[in-house]
Amino acid sequence: MDAQQHAQARQKAMRNTSVVAAIVNLALTIAKVFFGIVGQSHALIADGIHSLADLSTDLMVWFAAKYSNQPADKEHPYGHARIETAFTVGLGVVLIATAIGIVVDSAQRLLNPELILQPTPIVLLIAFISIVANEGLYQYTMRTAREFNSNLLRANAWHHRSDAISSIVVLVGVAGSLLGFPYLDAFAALGVAFMIGKIGWDQAWVSIRELVDTGMEPKTTAAIERIIENIEGVQGVHMLRSRRMGSSYLIDVHIEVDERLSVSEGHKIAEYVRLKLIDSNKDISNALVHIDPEDDSLALLCSGLPLRREVLADLREAWAGEVDAAECGSVTLHYLSGKVHVDLVRPMSDMEENAQNLCLHLQNKAQALSYIGQVRIFYQFTQRT
Repeated sequence: MDAQQHAQARQKAMRNTSVVAAIVNLALTIAKVFFGIVGQSHALIADGIHSLADLSTDLMVWFAAKYSNQPADKEHPYGHARIETAFTVGLGVVLIATAIGIVVDSAQRLLNPELILQPTPIVLLIAFISIVANEGLYQYTMRTAREFNSNLLRANAWHHRSDAISSIVVLVGVAGSLLGFPYLDAFAALGVAFMIGKIGWDQAWVSIRELVDTGMEPKTTAAIERIIENIEGVQGVHMLRSRRMGSSYLIDVHIEVDERLSVSEGHKIAEYVRLKLIDSNKDISNALVHIDPEDDSLALLCSGLPLRREVLADLREAWAGEVDAAECGSVTLHYLSGKVHVDLVRPMSDMEENAQNLCLHLQNKAQALSYIGQVRIFYQFTQRT
């Protein structure tokens, strides 16, 4: 399955889970609020509000599924995955707000005993139905969340389970009230509020960490470094960074290769590293691999050195009378350890009897340029036609 097909399947699965959950939660909201009023249970009414919050988050999942799985475009070159992350934060805020509202209402009832309701047995049946329904939604949603690695679906799944747990608390509280402990119903509502707030905070915090580009766990980062270090041609790894983008990670890394490697071979190694990282971890969607001839993580030793045009102009002046100006066009420059090292390619027909002396002579002349390091001469055989 390619990336586009996976995105389409992910969108469809998220949409289906949100529709099923919305239907169930709408029915539960109506039943809990109605029978909470009829059965005089504040805890069941609070649980109904929780189901209403579930319904609103189901709509969030539906909208997130529609927009977060769209492909990258000019305005969003990294894709739209963080739309899902933003919706997850919104879901967490809804949960926290719901919890605060229940706490305020329950506190008022505890401080004013005349407001405490006396529940009837019908509440027990509705609470039991809610437990079964919400646990079923949890299992269904969490299975989809694991299949498509969606934090938003995980958050919504836990939202369903929190409703199931809160219904258990309602069941206990109402049973206690029926046995002669009227305050238990209000305390049960407080317990529900605490669980709702805790889950809301956990989900919002995880997503906020993603929005501020929190990286992978140190153990995972170390494992990735070991994978890169074991690849042929890689001599070192540094500046490994990661950030989460929806359900996957983006990696930036600098790798060291032989300092005089060709550009094309360096690129080949970098591309191999990129594909190896993607294949080694299902949570990595892409990697940006930067090639270095030396470790530049501590200091940029060559940052102040001139570029090619200025270097060649200086060399032509330093080597005037020794090397033709045209020959300088075949110079290869190596920026290493704060110096520019020079490789000069000359035709084999011009090879002097004492080529080593010429090399030393040119290097001595180049010493007038403080930024020039080693000078090497290579002779190239050109076949005549």
